[in-house]
Amino acid sequence: MANTSGKAFDFKLFRRLLEYTNKYRLTFYFVAFAAIAMSVLGVLSPIILETAIDDAILPKDYEGLVFYIALMVGVLFAEVIFQFAFIFYANWLGQNVIKDIRVKLFKLMLSFKMKYFDKSAVGRLTTRAVNDIETIASIFSQGLFMIISDLLKMLVIAGVLLYKSWQLALIVFTVLPFLLYATRLFQRAMKSAFEDVRNQVANLNSFVQERITGMKIVQVFAQEANEYKAFKEINEKHKKAWIKTVWYNSIFFPIAEMSGSIAIGLIVWYGGLNAMENGAITLGLITAFIQLTQMLFRPLRQIADKFNTLQMGMVAANRVFGILDTKSHIADEGTVEMKNSDGHIEFLDVEFGYIPEERVIKGISFDVEPGQTIALVGATGAGKSTIINLLSRFYEINSGDILVDGVSIRDYTLPSLRNQIAVVLQDVFLFADTILNNITLGNTDISEEEVIEAAKEIGVH
Repeated sequence: MANTSGKAFDFKLFRRLLEYTNKYRLTFYFVAFAAIAMSVLGVLSPIILETAIDDAILPKDYEGLVFYIALMVGVLFAEVIFQFAFIFYANWLGQNVIKDIRVKLFKLMLSFKMKYFDKSAVGRLTTRAVNDIETIASIFSQGLFMIISDLLKMLVIAGVLLYKSWQLALIVFTVLPFLLYATRLFQRAMKSAFEDVRNQVANLNSFVQERITGMKIVQVFAQEANEYKAFKEINEKHKKAWIKTVWYNSIFFPIAEMSGSIAIGLIVWYGGLNAMENGAITLGLITAFIQLTQMLFRPLRQIADKFNTLQMGMVAANRVFGILDTKSHIADEGTVEMKNSDGHIEFLDVEFGYIPEERVIKGISFDVEPGQTIALVGATGAGKSTIINLLSRFYEINSGDILVDGVSIRDYTLPSLRNQIAVVLQDVFLFADTILNNITLGNTDISEEEVIEAAKEIGVH
């Protein structure tokens, strides 16, 4: 299982996640290109504005002003087109990736041993398969590519600032390290905070799922007050985890805003004095620097916010991959297809325990002839249901063997073995589907007329 603990960013986990984009490589490259185009187009507007002020507005060149306005409109239109394409295809990519991961996860869960489900909370597994996977999509839609675009924009802006005026650029770069340091601290703090948030969300989902499923038990034993108290405590922990993230945000963003304001104030002060003395700094250059500085500092604030999204997605991916890496399924290595079983069952000195050192079945042997009806009688916990579970290979026996028609059940393919076994469960379970589908369980060989006839025979029509 991948582990991000102690790391601000787990590149190994990230590379593994990117493998799921291989099917959509063209879309991936296009989204990356759109991110680059947006970063370049975003820097052009302040440069055009500077030229418009110095070469058209101040000299009162009307035709030149119209040209620069038309140029800015064209740049803006192109930026809007690329932004639309970026938003749509980044989300499209994210949704397709999580669709593939969710299908793979559910397929794997279908093959898990019953022992895995015995030890895993239903609510926690539901959180992994639904909430956590949905969070992964935000890595592509709001995290990865937006961060790339912002970083590229910052590099382009830094180059333009140095090219236009190294003196004003030096003012900006003097303030920048403080914001970069604050951003780094913020990222590390949010990494820990979001890990806590995901844990509390899983705990909350697990608690609610199990109490709703077992509501009859809660009410029969008059445990409403105790469960309500326990829920309040879990909900309080959930609230505190989220408030911790709010606290870090409330500290960082005012610092980032103040840093940007200080830089702009210094630009206006130094640039204004230089312009008043007829120096190299013009009014258009000051205006462009103010815009470029805002554009330089804004991505830092946004990157911190998007890093939160990216970090939450990485934490979620870590949890999902933890299940994908789980080795807890019955080995289906059989090669024999059971088509029409005679029903001859033999248990040969079978031993089994849900916990290895605590055996439930201790060297049991018996022979059931085809057509013979037998009853297993015993106290609760004696192992009656366990014998049926072992025959269906829901659990692996510790020693001995089980034969059906003289062939070990390990030699049969799992689907063919279980298709020949009919089990009437002690507790009725209905899926959220039609009665027809609950009875046939998707078996298209069973007609609706046969279902109606069977339903009439057992009195549920």
